[in-house]
Amino acid sequence: MAKGIWVFAEQREGQIKKVTYELLSEGRKIADQLGEELCAVLLGKGVAGLASSLGEYGADKVYVAESDALENYTTDGYTNVVADLVKQYEPGALLLGCTVTGRDLAAQVAQRLETGLMTDCTGMAIEDGQLVFTRPIYAGKAMVKAACPEARPVMATIRPNTFAAVPNAREAEIITVTPNTGDIRQVIKDIVRQISERPELTEADIIVSGGRGMKGPENFKLLEELADVLGAAVGASRAAVDAGWIPHTYQVGQTGKTVSPVLYIACGISGAIQHLAGMSSSKCIVAINKDEEANIFKVADYGIVGDLFEVVPLLTEELKKMLA
Repeated sequence: MAKGIWVFAEQREGQIKKVTYELLSEGRKIADQLGEELCAVLLGKGVAGLASSLGEYGADKVYVAESDALENYTTDGYTNVVADLVKQYEPGALLLGCTVTGRDLAAQVAQRLETGLMTDCTGMAIEDGQLVFTRPIYAGKAMVKAACPEARPVMATIRPNTFAAVPNAREAEIITVTPNTGDIRQVIKDIVRQISERPELTEADIIVSGGRGMKGPENFKLLEELADVLGAAVGASRAAVDAGWIPHTYQVGQTGKTVSPVLYIACGISGAIQHLAGMSSSKCIVAINKDEEANIFKVADYGIVGDLFEVVPLLTEELKKMLA
């Protein structure tokens, strides 16, 4: 009988992604309600030392699979190992972060296991003994509850920053497994990294984004200055990216990255539905736009009708004083 809540512990270069701790924290609550174990699955090379940190956020067990072939993520290698572990131990649920890696791996594992998959979820709860997920549809215009009543394990990808990462320390049992990575068709020839002192966009607690109203690439310096004061990431709308003002890696929206920060500051962004689809689950949205009819104000918690080229520098200076 399928039992247990599993979390895929995503790591990159020996660092556990924050969304993993968020899933463990919320998964701990679900596991306690069901009276089941919470387990983490950690894959990589030389990652065994990270296992104890997963116990600090509630994991009862950590399955560690190490191999040279798992040093970098590949669709085939990780799918083969995770799917084999699930078949062997038969957990009731498998949760992954809604990241580039998590989305790719979840789809492949679900297909391999012939089970259901809920994607881009922003909530989960036990209802009538069933694990039920909440997810946005129609570009965030509506929310739907979804469940997988029969096939096991139940699988879901959860947006980063949906849940708080709350320590719940326990001594996790570390189980070392010998992985069978199988045939890996993907060949990694080179890894290109963007180096920045700012937090990664999908994991940032605060994001400052700019749109068409920025009028040019040189004006993104205003947002960068504000972001640095707040310790925030910088984002952009598709309009700014399509104009060539800022790289696609900064794009927030339906065809960019989905984010759920604690604070999202939208500067010169009209609020097209495609952009809202990527950030509408932010805890607090502040909009700065000179057009009082801009659609962004419909979803904003706080709005400033004004010229961003006047408002943003003033906001930056005031925050410098407050945070000094």
